[in-house]
Amino acid sequence: MAGSHGITRKGDIPRGLLRRLAGAAGSAGLALVVSGCFLDLDKPDVALETPGSYREAGGGAPEAAVPALDWWRTFRSRELTSLIQQATANNFTIAIAIAQILQADAQVRISGAALLPTIGYDGVDTATRTSRQVEKLPSQFSRLYNTNLSASYIIDFWGKNRAALNAAVQTAIGSRYNKEVVTLTELVTVANTYFQIVAAQDRLRIARRNLADASRILFLIQQQFGAGTASDLNVAQQESLVEMVRATIPPLEETERQDADALAVLVGRSPEQFRVRGATLASITVPRVTPGLPSELLNQRPDVRLAEQQLASSNYSVQSARAAFFPTIQLTGQLGFESVVLKSLFGPGAWFYTGAASLTQPLFDGGTLLGQLEQQKGLQLQNLQNYRNTILTAFSNVDQALVAIQETTEQERIQQNVVKASRRAFVLSEQQMAAGTVNMVTLLQVEETLFTAEDVLAQVQLARLLAAVGLFQALGGGWPPKAGPGIG
Repeated sequence: MAGSHGITRKGDIPRGLLRRLAGAAGSAGLALVVSGCFLDLDKPDVALETPGSYREAGGGAPEAAVPALDWWRTFRSRELTSLIQQATANNFTIAIAIAQILQADAQVRISGAALLPTIGYDGVDTATRTSRQVEKLPSQFSRLYNTNLSASYIIDFWGKNRAALNAAVQTAIGSRYNKEVVTLTELVTVANTYFQIVAAQDRLRIARRNLADASRILFLIQQQFGAGTASDLNVAQQESLVEMVRATIPPLEETERQDADALAVLVGRSPEQFRVRGATLASITVPRVTPGLPSELLNQRPDVRLAEQQLASSNYSVQSARAAFFPTIQLTGQLGFESVVLKSLFGPGAWFYTGAASLTQPLFDGGTLLGQLEQQKGLQLQNLQNYRNTILTAFSNVDQALVAIQETTEQERIQQNVVKASRRAFVLSEQQMAAGTVNMVTLLQVEETLFTAEDVLAQVQLARLLAAVGLFQALGGGWPPKAGPGIG
């Protein structure tokens, strides 16, 4: 993090990348050192309190199981891992973010060019013939050869161009964090969508099994009605239950197909040629993840780093806009050869040179420069508040994800007990119905309870998986392993 924000970070961006981004700045040795002395850098104080620990982290070690870089593998699903790999390579939203990096790097080159002299070459062959009608003189023909080098250089005395370059460099670095934000978002969406497909498949299996059970009981009730031991009302009630269970199947099939189409786009495939094998929610491992320390979150969350770079860029933009109020000092020069005869163009006495120094001071521009400065200050304030909000949101996201994992884990445990008890009651009721010793109303209630309990369990299992993915996203994805003793 920038020094003005109170935290110094190392190793965030590869050294080669920083050299490329700052190449233009390093090559501008003609800029004066005193340029920064005339400007207020206007770096605001973030002034945010960082909590020492997460409220919902529990009593365990905060770094017992921080997320791995390949966090998706911890779910132990080969199909999910394959889908993540496809999305990493083929997702078009990620490709757009990469293209934005190229644009930002090009802007660094453009901004850095203002710190370097402009040099041009010119060669001219001029032929002239005068008109006979001018003072009735005979027409004359002449020729002039000219070749020269010209150079122009703006002395960045006030640091305007240097600040513009620094702003572009910060934006280019931020574009890389933006790519990480986009990548994490897309991979999380892939995982969530896949789990939703698996949940829909589980709920479909539950609905179809329940439909088979309800249909079997309907057949038994119809037999009892034929034997005169059940009423027509009993048959109608069971028929209603059968159709109610049957009606739950089409929406689940719709969800499965639509999520599969959405997943195809995420991995860069055509929906018509994309298939998801799926699995069961019970076969997917819910990984154990600990959140680490809140201070480390500022290093790991790419959206926090992006907001930081945007703030740093706006600081330099304010500096550049302020410097625009000062005079512009420009040096121009020309050196070359000029002759009326080509063979003597480079001969003695044919060379010439010109030089000039100019100073331009804006006196009245209708408030343009002041408006540009105020605009940049407004953007700086916006980025400052966005940075503060992003940090607080990051801490909140982690706490919310921890709460979701804790509560869904407990809810799943309780719901599993509900399903076991409901299944046992259903089996006993079916046996007693066959023996004719159970009330039909009781049987219907037991059936509905079991069907609902099994479907709710599938939804709770999905919610727990989504909460785990949400924690990975809240923590900024995977964390690189820390160097152990003796490792540089």
